Formats: sequence, structure tokens, C-alpha cells
Amino acid sequence: MTDPHTTTAGTDWQAWQESWDRQQEWYMPDREERFRVMLDMVEALVGTAPRVLDLACGTGSITARLLDRFPDAVSTGVDLDPALLAVAEGTFAGDERVTFVTADLKDPGWAKQLPHGSYDAVLTATALHWLHREPLADLYGHIAGLVRDGGVFMNADHMIDETTPRINAAERAQRHARMDQARSEGALDWAEWWQLAAKDPVLAGPTARRFEIYGEHADGDMPSPAWHARVLREAGFAEARPVWCSPSDTLLLALK
Repeated sequence: MTDPHTTTAGTDWQAWQESWDRQQEWYMPDREERFRVMLDMVEALVGTAPRVLDLACGTGSITARLLDRFPDAVSTGVDLDPALLAVAEGTFAGDERVTFVTADLKDPGWAKQLPHGSYDAVLTATALHWLHREPLADLYGHIAGLVRDGGVFMNADHMIDETTPRINAAERAQRHARMDQARSEGALDWAEWWQLAAKDPVLAGPTARRFEIYGEHADGDMPSPAWHARVLREAGFAEARPVWCSPSDTLLLALK
């Protein structure tokens, strides 16, 4: 059977991007909606030619949608994952609007590696829940120093309100039932995607290094939107609140 990610000309990076998107959508059917609202708020607050930091960028999902909607934007993607960065760099090879940086967001000096000292917008999605509260609060302090006055930070992620346990349990049960149904119909999950990457001649090495860095999938904390808003204000943002939410996830916007 031919690998859809490989062509006679080499690795099909767009196919890897699309398979990553489908795998992520298994967890988040409303993934594109949060991206749309995120870019709506970029346009509303900093215009259509922003300098953007795509934080924990992965394969460059936010950057792809940013440049598709705003061709005059520029993006810096930063991540530590060598496999996802390989997909991102392959996808955007030759695009002078995009720069990628390998950095560990838990390293206090990570921002020194960035090509710009400030950004109109710092955007991230479904990534920072890997961090626990203390390192996440520290990271928010660094982000506040990177966002220009009048600029924005947005984080779309799992944010759980622990004051509503019955609502949370019901939502989780329904969501997982739908995921199980999609899985039975052939949807690819996170672990299976990585198994495919490990078998790819180009991604096998980066994937092995990725698991040396991170180990198996492990979540950090998923505090409430109110916690994120409070910590971001304490870090130096003037305003912070949700601008979109689903029953399990929130897009939190902070304005400098």
C-alpha cells in the first residue's frame, strides 16, 4: 500500500498537515471555528498585516490559516517538537513570511532566540495545557513582555471550571461517546498518528527525538478561564476575557 504522505518527488508535507488536522478534529470538531474567531479578533484589534508569534506552533496550523486570510502577515513559529517542526518547515519552505525557532518554553531564555523583540499578536491553541500552573504563569509573564502596547495574546485550550463538576462530567461523557463513534468509523487518534510518523523515512528520526524529549503524552493543568484571565492581568495585560467557548474549551483573549 502506498503511503499517502510520500510521493515520487519526496515527502508530501501537505498530506501530513491534513492528516494532523483530521486527527486534531477527532478531539475538537469545532477546531476551525476557534481559529476563525481568533483571526477575527486579530483583525479587529491589530489589523490585517500583523507580526505574529505562533506559540507552540506544532505543524503551523495557526500560521497556515493566518497567511491564508492575511497575506501581508508575517509569522514566527516556535516549538520544541522536532517532528512537528519538520512538518511545519517542509510545508512553509521558501515562504519568506515565516520563520521557525526551536525553543523550550520552560527555558527562561527562550524568547531571546526570536527574530523580533515584540509582536502585534501572540497566538496559541491546544498546547499550553501541557504546562502546570506555575510554569504557565511564568510563561504568561514572558509573553506580556513580547506583546506590544495595544497588541493581543490569545490562547485556545482546554479550560475546566471546577465549580461545575456535574456539568463537566456530562459534557465529557457525551464528547467521548462521539469520539468513540468516530473512532469506530476510522478516525485516526493521536497515538496512531505518531505511529505513522515513526514509520515514515523522513519523520522517523525526528519522531524518535520527540519522544526522547517529551515521553508519552501527559497533561499539565487545565485551570478555569477565570484563572487564565486573572494571571494574564497580573502579568501586565490591561484586559482579559473569553471571546469564544465550547462546553470544554475556551479562547481567552488578553489585550496589552
